[in-house]
Amino acid sequence: MIMMMMMCSMWMWVVLVAIAGALLVLRSILKNVNWWLYESKLGVKQYSLPPGDMGWPFIGNMWSFLSAFKSKDPDSFISSFVSRFGRTGMYKTMMFGNPSIIVTTPEICKRVLTDDDKFTPGWPQSTIELIGKRSFISMSYEEHKRLRRLTSSSINGMEALSLYLTYIEKNVKSSLEKWANMGQIEFLTEIRKLTFKIIMHIFLSSESEHVMEALEREYTALNHGVRAMCINIPGFAYHKAFKARKNLVAIFQSIVDERRNLRKGYLPGKAKDMMDALIDLEDDERKLSDEDIIDIMLMYLNAGHESSGHITMWATFFLQKHPEYLQKAKAEQEEIIRRRPSTQKGLTLKEVREMDFLYKVIDETLRVITFSLVVFREAKTDVNINGYTVPKGWKVLVWFRSVHLDPEIFPDPKEFNPNRWNKEHKAGEFLPFGGGSRLCPGNDLAKMEIAVFLHHFLLNYRFEQHNPNCPVRYLPHTRPMDNCLGRVRKCPSTTT
Repeated sequence: MIMMMMMCSMWMWVVLVAIAGALLVLRSILKNVNWWLYESKLGVKQYSLPPGDMGWPFIGNMWSFLSAFKSKDPDSFISSFVSRFGRTGMYKTMMFGNPSIIVTTPEICKRVLTDDDKFTPGWPQSTIELIGKRSFISMSYEEHKRLRRLTSSSINGMEALSLYLTYIEKNVKSSLEKWANMGQIEFLTEIRKLTFKIIMHIFLSSESEHVMEALEREYTALNHGVRAMCINIPGFAYHKAFKARKNLVAIFQSIVDERRNLRKGYLPGKAKDMMDALIDLEDDERKLSDEDIIDIMLMYLNAGHESSGHITMWATFFLQKHPEYLQKAKAEQEEIIRRRPSTQKGLTLKEVREMDFLYKVIDETLRVITFSLVVFREAKTDVNINGYTVPKGWKVLVWFRSVHLDPEIFPDPKEFNPNRWNKEHKAGEFLPFGGGSRLCPGNDLAKMEIAVFLHHFLLNYRFEQHNPNCPVRYLPHTRPMDNCLGRVRKCPSTTT
């Protein structure tokens, strides 16, 4: 009897060991599927790839990426590469369905962003499907250069910024006054509504509450799917985002149709907004189709309110967390008011340009938050960087978070400290708006919008956060999970 029990026990151990061995073999096979699909085909070039981990078949490293960014430590994703493979600055991986190289140092990031001969935009197909095949993120260098030249004048340059300053200031003042009388609000939600109203005026000359609410609601769903896994099944973020894109396209198409109908029989004078400019656009190349116009507008309106809304909220948040910086920023704004002629009613562009410390606050917020954690490029040919090969057709992920939170560049990198901008930084060390020919065309407008808001907030208001220790969510963008719930209070101050 005892012998039988011993034999049964032994066989059970044999079976368990066999199962464990089979699982290890299966794991090894699965971990090598991506090598067989992508690396083995490179021949001898595979031996000059950067170190890294291609992850699981087809999924690659997406689970670990999403897990890290849904945790309290999003930077653990890159830290795992550094701890396993060293500080090489380049790591092979499988992300968003493509074999990829992640780059994490200023020098390499700068090269990838500025070398248009070797690299082209390489956004995932799922992102292109959401933002638009005719938007800037997927068009050729020549077409992008042409349309950027024809559209950027509407949002950058002294004339455009001066034109929008009065409108921005009027809406900032009225919004702050309104919020102070609303009781408890989601501060981030209200700021996003404000920035969306401003960008709608600039691009569509529209202040229709109905249209704005419909568009803003769909944009929220769209953005939740941009960095989600491409699973177009009901219940998943990407599926909701894809439906949101269809709704956005329908709304924009109705606006385009209306504008085109107004043009029947006559050609209007000077374009009043970007939609008019795009419809009337005609140069040596060609006129834009409805699809071109809709994708460009969809892209611009999204980029034009998401980043400025979030950064405005975080800049306000950080200043209130650091009274010494708040007082310094407020003193600067009070000095601007003191120097102002008594006949002057509002801000001038010259005064905005003189907000030296406030712009350091904005830059520091852009660095700490890093609104866009990564941009995508694709190698047009085999490229050698620091002895490693980036194969033709592979994606290159320019990982801004690694640059902005590098302790060797920015000591105590997660500490908010505007004074670190008292010195100049090298090219590539600060990339909040990207770089090279694809640099965000609305960067000056966004920073001016944030500065105008902070100017009036610092002089006249304070914010009482309901839950100062609210957990933070990092996807699709860094934000408090309660959208910064609290109250805006008016306080005795200098009148603007």
